[in-house]
Amino acid sequence: MPYLILVSVIWGFSFVIIKGTLVSLDASFVSCARLLLSLLVFLPFMRLTRIRLSEKLQLLLIGGIQFGFMYVAYVAAYQYLPAHVIALMTTTTPLFVTVFNDLWTKKTHKTFFVAALLAVAGGAVIELPDQPLAASLHGIVLLQLSNAAFAFGQLAYKKWMASRPDFRDRHVFGILYCGAVIVAGASSLAVTDYRTLRPGPHQVMALLYLGVIASGICFFLWNVGARKVHEGTLAVMNNLKIPIAVIASLIILKETTDYVRLLIGCSLFAAALWVNSRDGNAPAI
Repeated sequence: MPYLILVSVIWGFSFVIIKGTLVSLDASFVSCARLLLSLLVFLPFMRLTRIRLSEKLQLLLIGGIQFGFMYVAYVAAYQYLPAHVIALMTTTTPLFVTVFNDLWTKKTHKTFFVAALLAVAGGAVIELPDQPLAASLHGIVLLQLSNAAFAFGQLAYKKWMASRPDFRDRHVFGILYCGAVIVAGASSLAVTDYRTLRPGPHQVMALLYLGVIASGICFFLWNVGARKVHEGTLAVMNNLKIPIAVIASLIILKETTDYVRLLIGCSLFAAALWVNSRDGNAPAI
């Protein structure tokens, strides 16, 4: 769990650090650039000789779905949904983690599902906007596909590595980023107008931070951490970045918030973790 907490803290504060910096850049380009930088970080660690072609293709597929398709669908959702609705609807990822786990194990884990519901409720309470909720079906579907892609990738990588104890995460993770770059790169080539792309110095620094730290290192630590906890805890931790981001905004940007809702949301997260602790010996994938 320490890896998951560390990454949640970094992601929570990242929202504050890059807030508004990259708004003027094409979102598909931003997704592709950060994943390409992530790939470059792990390229020196890749060890391809011991990995069969079929295994490389499996890792490409996992990375393409978890990181590439996740970003493509997430970016596309902005065409149909305002930012405050997107923030609210990203809270459903814990449910996808538990549902996919039940499908893989062919067993219903009621404790995990209850904990995931509490985590979703906690995130929703915190993210519930003051503005009226107006949503497009296209946007909702795209965003839930994005959430599902990230949830699927976590569990797929967890299962893949569990069956290969001799493999090291750092030796194979670059292949996941290769798959992600292929998907995000194809999307960016289709929609980004590179002739007018002129990132400024601050935007370049933000992209470097996103690609190397928030995406590259953090996605790696997240998937490694996912292998060290059972799926119920993993589901809950997917929403921990939400209260951390709010707290970071309070500390760094001196923003205001509804402290009652923040307290309720944090209490629901604590309840979710307590529920999971009642099933600490739950089987892993």
